[in-house]
Amino acid sequence: MRQVIADLSASRIREVANAGLGREDVLAFWFGESDEVTPAGVRAAAQASIEAGETFYAHNLGLPALREALAAYISSLHRPLGADRVAVTSSGVSALMLAQQALVDAGDEVVAVVPVWPNLTAQPAILGARVRRVSLHPRHGAWTLDLDELLAAITPATRVLIVNAPNNPTGWTLQRAEIEAILAHCRRTGTWIVSDEVYERLYFADGAVAAPSFLDVAEPEDRLLVVHSFSKSFLMTGWRLGSLVAPVPMIEQLGKLIEFNTSCAPVFVQRAGLAALAAAPQSVPALQAHLRCCRDTLVGALQGLPRVEVALPAGAMYAFLRVEGESDSLAFAKRLVHDQGLGLAPGVAFGDEGQGWLRWCFASQHPQRLLQGVERLERALKL
Repeated sequence: MRQVIADLSASRIREVANAGLGREDVLAFWFGESDEVTPAGVRAAAQASIEAGETFYAHNLGLPALREALAAYISSLHRPLGADRVAVTSSGVSALMLAQQALVDAGDEVVAVVPVWPNLTAQPAILGARVRRVSLHPRHGAWTLDLDELLAAITPATRVLIVNAPNNPTGWTLQRAEIEAILAHCRRTGTWIVSDEVYERLYFADGAVAAPSFLDVAEPEDRLLVVHSFSKSFLMTGWRLGSLVAPVPMIEQLGKLIEFNTSCAPVFVQRAGLAALAAAPQSVPALQAHLRCCRDTLVGALQGLPRVEVALPAGAMYAFLRVEGESDSLAFAKRLVHDQGLGLAPGVAFGDEGQGWLRWCFASQHPQRLLQGVERLERALKL
């Protein structure tokens, strides 16, 4: 066993969830997924594919129809791009790992904006890279980027910059001027950007259809890989379907990497993805509006509690909060499960920068369930 693998931390979210196993009374908000099932039309498309006998290998890069549909969908949100820049992957996390495998050698320097879902910093570390963390800064519960600090950290020695915006766990979102500055700086340093944009449609600015993206401003030849996923905006976490946007010369190479990782995404899952994209003009805005209601319900209730610090997140589907006097987020999260039946993710799961914070997933089919959770937190605060 390589030492870097032995040194990987087990999921602290799973550690908290395991503490509540077997308890039907737990209100669980710890995982990053909605409690709503995949829409019926998407499930029916997969079932029809299986019934039609589509149980064989597909092209490494995905079904041509799905690549074309993804290109059209992404182009409708950002600058136009062709299917020759799109690779279909077996999940968003697979796309992220493929990006790192394509770019990172042992000993390379990688800069990551944190706190962030731990897979994004673990992946380059697994490949032997040195990961340098640049933290967002909390101000009155809202997390913000010191742009000058980030740009100073990116030098010609920086092989890859990893950015996740809208951000898991904080909800922080890049603005267009920041994207332009980062892209211009990385062009000067020769640094590749890996942008995790799986939450781009879960963005709550008035009138916006998607969060600001590097694809709004980048040229096709820029050193940029953008990761998307069907998990969040299409309620398809269990399907494991994602995609990568990359410069055309990289796509064939990514196809080789996919062969050595998963060979291809299952055809019936890709058919489900096609159905999800076809329904997107109606389904995604409806989900966005519902999650905005969930966000406002939860954060409004939390802001009414004593000792709780939380801000309205601009994007994603998480409230990131801290409670005065509770500095050990893992111990506090376990206590909430044990004593109150409230399941939240400990902030330290996203790096030391999140210590003392808790992540609450507000993607709930029934907002009233969120208020029940707030009542349980309030009981804990009174003890």
